[in-house]
Amino acid sequence: METVKIAFFDTKPYDRDYFDPLLKDPAFPLKLKYLNVRLGPDTAALASGYDGICIFVNDRIDAVTADILYRQGIKIIALRSAGYNNVDLEALRGKIPVVRVPAYSPHAVAEYAVSLLLTLNRKTHKAYSRVREGNFSLAGLEGFDLYQKIAGIIGTGQIGKITAEILRGFGMEVLASDPYPSAEWAKAHGVLYIDREELIRRSDIISLHCPLTPENRRFINRGALSSMKPGAIIINTGRGGLIDTRDLIYALKENHLGGAALDVYEEEDRYFFEDHSGQVIQDDVLARLMTFPNVLITSHQAFFTREALSAIAETTLENLRRFFEKNERPHEIKTA
Repeated sequence: METVKIAFFDTKPYDRDYFDPLLKDPAFPLKLKYLNVRLGPDTAALASGYDGICIFVNDRIDAVTADILYRQGIKIIALRSAGYNNVDLEALRGKIPVVRVPAYSPHAVAEYAVSLLLTLNRKTHKAYSRVREGNFSLAGLEGFDLYQKIAGIIGTGQIGKITAEILRGFGMEVLASDPYPSAEWAKAHGVLYIDREELIRRSDIISLHCPLTPENRRFINRGALSSMKPGAIIINTGRGGLIDTRDLIYALKENHLGGAALDVYEEEDRYFFEDHSGQVIQDDVLARLMTFPNVLITSHQAFFTREALSAIAETTLENLRRFFEKNERPHEIKTA
């Protein structure tokens, strides 16, 4: 078998740490070309001469990019992520198959969602900064017990289920909403499925774990936010586009929400995963969001554990191996 060449877009140092050791297997001659740039219409030409490409969440395949890749003879697109809202599947239909990593570490994301909730509620990030500066005052650090509060989980895939189980461990009542309820799981863990609108009205904590689709884009909008309990907290480790950020800012300005903890943002591809500490943030919406004392923002970090990175590398390379050796596509995203 001839060496398979893959253009690896949006490379970070940790990608090399987890992919390189796996490339030593002589049974599958694979060569990765690590590229620091993100994939898009202006960089798609860099894939010329390669058999396939590997992309991450901030790479973009629109119709123009898809056409360039197809004309260059790209045989497969391997996502090293579960989500694929950054890929125009219709533009690729019948041209280039797309495979993904469907579940790399649901525990990583679920645990991180809960850590955001605990940090925002108990203000441990603020306490840490204060004490480092010699300020031991407790003023302004008041939180509330999670015990007997109501948590609403929107989306009960693996991550949503694990989050619900963790919150049940705090003694919380857990409500759930999903187009495909898991009745047996819900019964076993004391979770109650209800419709999404009722969940939004009743919950003290709302945690988003659903994929981003055209149907639910910005479903957390001014109407949904206004129907939430005064003082409710919203957690988003799913996709930024689930929340209308301008409407979220309005709700925060009105002091209706207790707070928001966001690991994702609608326009995150401009800033997330990169160091912009020496620059002025030009995104006025993001800059405004960062001014609120009851908003906690992290940079799409929820997946970032050793276990998850190992699983991503292993599954991605296995997807490529099975495609080129056996023409198998175990984790293909159907484009028809």
